[in-house]
Amino acid sequence: MRIKAAVDARKESSADIIIIARTDARQAVSLEESLWRVQAFADAGADALFIDALASKEEMQAFCNIFPQVPKMANMLEGGGKTPILSPMELEEIGFKIVSYPLSLLGVSIQAMQDALSGLKSGRIPPPATLPSFEEIKEIIGFNDHYEEEMCYSMTGQSDAKNNDKSEQSAKYEKGKSNSQDAGVEVITPYVLENSSSEGTRTSLSGIWSSSLRVKITAIDGFEKLDVRIPAGFLEGLANIVPGVAGLNLKSMLDEALGNLTGNLEKGKKLIDINNRFGDRIEVFLE
Repeated sequence: MRIKAAVDARKESSADIIIIARTDARQAVSLEESLWRVQAFADAGADALFIDALASKEEMQAFCNIFPQVPKMANMLEGGGKTPILSPMELEEIGFKIVSYPLSLLGVSIQAMQDALSGLKSGRIPPPATLPSFEEIKEIIGFNDHYEEEMCYSMTGQSDAKNNDKSEQSAKYEKGKSNSQDAGVEVITPYVLENSSSEGTRTSLSGIWSSSLRVKITAIDGFEKLDVRIPAGFLEGLANIVPGVAGLNLKSMLDEALGNLTGNLEKGKKLIDINNRFGDRIEVFLE
């Protein structure tokens, strides 16, 4: 009666609704009971039929033989269901018109995220060629459609300012991605434009506060774990995110190294060259 009620409600509201009738009777009762129920669903006016957890191709065929003119749905629960996992072409040959693979996208997404996180933990970022551009990300997620709709309700001055902000964000993203393609592994971070320390607390590091440093970590077997370029002002925070330099006071080491140098600092000058407790070689260069 619930299917009949749904069909009547659709007629009364003139709504564009597809009614898919489902039964779980195959595992709860029997195959015969589930087939009887979907036949009753079709008689009541259901647009499509679905029996959960059919246990064989023969049972799937028996399901599709009932009311052939009414579309049948299959659920391919990857790796954990009762129903055999078949390809869309195989399902079409049996008689199915609708199919769901509920875990495929979720499964490959989880694996991709785990691989990326493992790489980041080891100091490697995903190759730029494997990443979509910022414009592609906005298009896929739907930002561009949102921006167009937003324009309908924005005042001219505010709209121009927002568009300028979006253009600048896009340009910064593309510039960072381009730089990453030139250098094997590189993390792009914003530059520190000025030192906020008072004049009385300036150190040797203050002289290169807005300069860029290259931090390189090489394993004892020669494997390059990390090769990043960061503003000098971000050096202290590096130990919080990179396991290889955890516990090392790089800022203090750099300050001491700068204090021992005389004359102008040249680009490419090696400021630190030490080994951590794991045997990894840590080198810091002035960029």
